[in-house]
Amino acid sequence: MQVREMFYHAFNGYMEHAFPLDELRPQSCGGEDSLGGYALTLIDSLDTLALLGDRDRFAASVEWIGKNLQFDINKTVSVFETTIRVLGGLLSAHLIASDYATGMKIPTYNNELLNLAEDLARRLLPAFDTPSGIPFGSVNLMHGVDEHESKITSTAGGGTLTLEFGVLSRLTKDPIFEQVTMNAVRGLWARRSRLNLVGAHINVFTGEWTQKDAGIGTSIDSFYEYLLKAYLLFGDEEYLFIFQEAYAAAMHYLYNDPWYVEVNMDSAAVVWPLFNSLQAFWPGLQVLAGDIDPAIRTHTAFFSVWKRYGFTPEGFNLATLSVQHGQRSYPLRPELMESTYWLYKATRDPKYLDAGRDMVASLQYSARCPCGFCHISDVEFHKQEDHMESFFLAETVKYLWLLFDLAVGPDNLVENGPYKYIFSTEGHLLPATPEISLVQEHCSYFGAYCNTGNMRNESHASDVASNPQETNDGSLHGRVRTRFPSGSTFPDSTPISGLIKGVCPGLTHGQKFGISYVASSHRAHEESRNQRKPTVAESHSLVVVPGQTSEDTPQKR
Repeated sequence: MQVREMFYHAFNGYMEHAFPLDELRPQSCGGEDSLGGYALTLIDSLDTLALLGDRDRFAASVEWIGKNLQFDINKTVSVFETTIRVLGGLLSAHLIASDYATGMKIPTYNNELLNLAEDLARRLLPAFDTPSGIPFGSVNLMHGVDEHESKITSTAGGGTLTLEFGVLSRLTKDPIFEQVTMNAVRGLWARRSRLNLVGAHINVFTGEWTQKDAGIGTSIDSFYEYLLKAYLLFGDEEYLFIFQEAYAAAMHYLYNDPWYVEVNMDSAAVVWPLFNSLQAFWPGLQVLAGDIDPAIRTHTAFFSVWKRYGFTPEGFNLATLSVQHGQRSYPLRPELMESTYWLYKATRDPKYLDAGRDMVASLQYSARCPCGFCHISDVEFHKQEDHMESFFLAETVKYLWLLFDLAVGPDNLVENGPYKYIFSTEGHLLPATPEISLVQEHCSYFGAYCNTGNMRNESHASDVASNPQETNDGSLHGRVRTRFPSGSTFPDSTPISGLIKGVCPGLTHGQKFGISYVASSHRAHEESRNQRKPTVAESHSLVVVPGQTSEDTPQKR
């Protein structure tokens, strides 16, 4: 298949000319250290190798990383990029290499990647030591946070860590990783505007917004993504509650059908009538949420920009209908491919295969370089730049391959494997295994057991009575409705400890959403219900509710 050949052209180019440096220079056939100097592209490519069924290269790569990688280095790295690329890559590969059910288990593997992931995450933890709980943007892997480190971070940088750190907590039985990233999300959401919008940059010490432009693209995008995906993977309804509120506000204030604009988070006044390429993930997220119609229209609009230039520029001005000055490049981004895959999975409309073919043709004819694929520095003139981001192999090619494999009858780990998979924002495969997704449930499913002594901190529990997960056909176990069902009640958890069949301890909705732990049961329920009342005029307020009914389609407000 052509896409498989594209992957190996770039992967072999990296291994032959750049490894063990971080990334490939595909035009000059050299390499460069761009993140931390630890074979970044190889780590980012591991689960793509497994997805392609390349047992030999996957096993050899895992073995090399287990023997040679170390993070005890004097390097200051991005917390966000290191988490999604390196930590996510290690965890995904570990979960594949250690499990017979994946068909890719490595007999000699002994949790080396998990141990590396835990070591790396502990080196990132000092970044979370801030008054707001929102982490610094960078941290030194040997010395912690530098005294002169900037106190300004992006919303995406602070709110896109929950999947990787949460999975690590469930695999190591240490709740600290999940706790700090959930606190970061709470810290950001607590500082939202009265319109339920968040800005782009915030001071992690004062909690003051330093850039108040609200949007779904640059600096904010994956904050929304991880709210829904954390719920789908972990089943914690607090993430779902926040997502429902945040999504409703985004659709009301940012959506200018079929485009999205940037507005002031306090006044909702438009500040940027701009499509930026990072927005292209949004239709895919809407598919996961069940809001298909606006996803289809928005994808059509976004793809029209691709058709016009052969690529999507970093910025396209919606007022002048031209490339935004200073944002003319296409750095091999995967977001439009990702949404194309999800929409084809949801609709089976062949127009998405046609879109995928156009994307492959553009990459092959304009971005292909002697040793890989080059950045496009100007989408109008298709000028190449000597750089290839690791996410090209982790995401861009992966989503294209999944798209076409789905069309011919899928035979891969994602579509036919033993688990439902959630994709991280870097495209890494995180499976909804019982160890990850059911660890803190009420255990009300048939024949369930739970061991509250498993976690080192027994108070860190989640109030989940069922576990809606993404199915292999892209739908959700449950229905999509506006708001929470009227008259919903959430009973207090039973104080049980030890190995008990039936019910495990958990927090009430009121406790999880900020009500005092010492509040009476009646008051907690009343305040919880009051807090769930919408604070904005909702246009698309979605929430996944367990159980099937005749109302099985998305409803809009």
